Amino acid sequence: MGESFTIQISSNLVSRLSEDGGKSKKKTKKPKPKTHAPQQSQNRAHENQISDGFDKHKGTATPGWPLQPPIFLPVTPPPTVANAELDAIRSILQESQSVLERLQKQEENMVQEVTQRAKELRDKEFKLPYQKPMPCLAEKDACLECYKENTKDPLKCADVVKTFADCARRVRQQVSSPLG
Repeated sequence: MGESFTIQISSNLVSRLSEDGGKSKKKTKKPKPKTHAPQQSQNRAHENQISDGFDKHKGTATPGWPLQPPIFLPVTPPPTVANAELDAIRSILQESQSVLERLQKQEENMVQEVTQRAKELRDKEFKLPYQKPMPCLAEKDACLECYKENTKDPLKCADVVKTFADCARRVRQQVSSPLG
């Protein structure tokens, strides 16, 4: 909180202020000691230059005050206002950080929940339902084996083919009957 501010007072500002101050106040003459006459006239000429800001002899404007280097004055703001503002900013910052933490936790929970639901849906979608075994599988395999063994005389497999055909007929009847 050790911040300090400076104000720069330029010679221009001083001269403007002196001109304004000279116009609003009445001039009071100081009693002057009587000395040599030529010195009095020089003093009066010099006073006229300073008070009027105009050099009658040269015909040019002269500043009323001699030029001075700028003056820097430190100005410090009231500490209570700055402290109150800083406290307000800090409290807002802390509150926003707590809100951010809560949002991050909520996001993590939502990500976990969405991941879990996606996994469940994938498992349900790609899980094959229970399939019944193919009916008459043994009879079918027996037919194929018979044909492989009797490639030159397939009529020898007539009994095995008839057994497979009977099995297939029974299964069709069971599926098509209302009781089955």
